[in-house]
Amino acid sequence: MTDMNLLYALALQNVSKIGDITAKKLIRHCGSPEAVLKEKKHNLLKIDGIGSIVISDLYNKKHLSVAEQEIKFINDNDIVCHYFMDTSYPEKLKHCVDGPIVLFQSGNVNLKSRRIISIVGARKITTHGIVQCEKLIEYLAPFNPIIISGFAYGTDITAHKAALKNKLQTIGCLAHGLNQVYPKVHKKYVADVEHHGGFLTDFWSTDTFDRTNFLKRNRIIAGLSEATIIIESAEKGGSLVTADIASSYNREVFAIPGRITDSQSVGCNNLIKVQQAHLLSTPADVPYILNWELENNIKPIQKQLFVELDSEEKVIYSFLKTHGKELLDGIALKCNMPTFRAASLLLNMELKGVVRPLPGKYFEVI
Repeated sequence: MTDMNLLYALALQNVSKIGDITAKKLIRHCGSPEAVLKEKKHNLLKIDGIGSIVISDLYNKKHLSVAEQEIKFINDNDIVCHYFMDTSYPEKLKHCVDGPIVLFQSGNVNLKSRRIISIVGARKITTHGIVQCEKLIEYLAPFNPIIISGFAYGTDITAHKAALKNKLQTIGCLAHGLNQVYPKVHKKYVADVEHHGGFLTDFWSTDTFDRTNFLKRNRIIAGLSEATIIIESAEKGGSLVTADIASSYNREVFAIPGRITDSQSVGCNNLIKVQQAHLLSTPADVPYILNWELENNIKPIQKQLFVELDSEEKVIYSFLKTHGKELLDGIALKCNMPTFRAASLLLNMELKGVVRPLPGKYFEVI
C-alpha cells in the first residue's frame, strides 16, 4: 500500500457518518479512497444508499490533515497497515462486510495459517475456567493454531499466556490505538506477545478510549477466526456479542457448559440450549468439528463407560447407531417425537458423552 493510498484511506476512515461498510461501497464505486474524496458530490449521491447526510462531512480538509499526523505515528513506531483490498489483509476478515478498511499491526503477526481460533469469556474468570482454558490450549498445541483474544482481564489474558506457554502464536485485538496498553497491568506481557504474534486494531492513536470500543473490537476477534470458543460467560457479556458476530459470519462457535447454578456459566449454557454453539465437552471436539488433522492420528475420544440412557434416549441412540449422522429434524421424525423433545434429549446425551453435534445441526454417535 503506497503512502498516498494510505493517506486517503485514513482520511476516508476519519469521516463521520461513514463506517466501514459505506466506505467500501464508495471505494469500489469510485476505484480508490483518493477518487472518493475527489469525486463530485452529485455523482456520489447517485450511488444507492448514499445520501447528503452520509457525505456531509466528506469534503472537510481536516481529514487529510489528521491522516498525515496518524501516518507520522505509524512511521515513527513501525506500524504495519493492512488495506482491505491488499493481499496482506487477513483473508478471513475480507469476507466480513463490516471489516475495517485499514487494520493496524504491531509485532510479528503471521496469519497465513488456516487454523485460527478465538478464545473469549468472562473477565472475572473462575479457577475452573482458567483450568479449562489452559487444558484446551495445551491439547490443541500439536495442531499449531493461532490463538486470538482481546488482551483484557480474565479469559483473554489466560488464553494469551497459555498460548505463549505452549509456544503458539497469539494475537491481541485491541479496543484502542497501538500507543496504549489496557489494562496497564498487562504491559509486562506486551513484549512476549509481540515476539510470538502481536496486536491488531482499527483504532487510531488519537482515538479516545471508551468502553463501547470493546463491542466494535469484537467483530475483528470473530472475523479473524474460523471458530470462536466461549470459556465462561454470565447471562450478559461481551463474549456473547462476539458469539453472535461469529454466527453472523457463519463461523463455528463452541461453549464450555457449566452447572446451572454457576453464574459464570449461564451465558454458555444458553448458547448451547438455543443451538448457537457446539457443546464443548472435551478439547477433542474442536479439531473433530473443524476437521483438523495431524500427521499422527490423535487418540480417539473416550466416551463414558456404563452410561445410563432412559427409554427415549435409547431410541435416539439406536437410530443414530444404525443410520449414522442425521439432522435434528430427521431424528425427531424417524424417532416419532417433537423436535423440541429430540433437541432436549440430544443435549442430555451430549452431556453424557454418547453423541456429538456436527455442523448444520447434524448429530452422530461417538
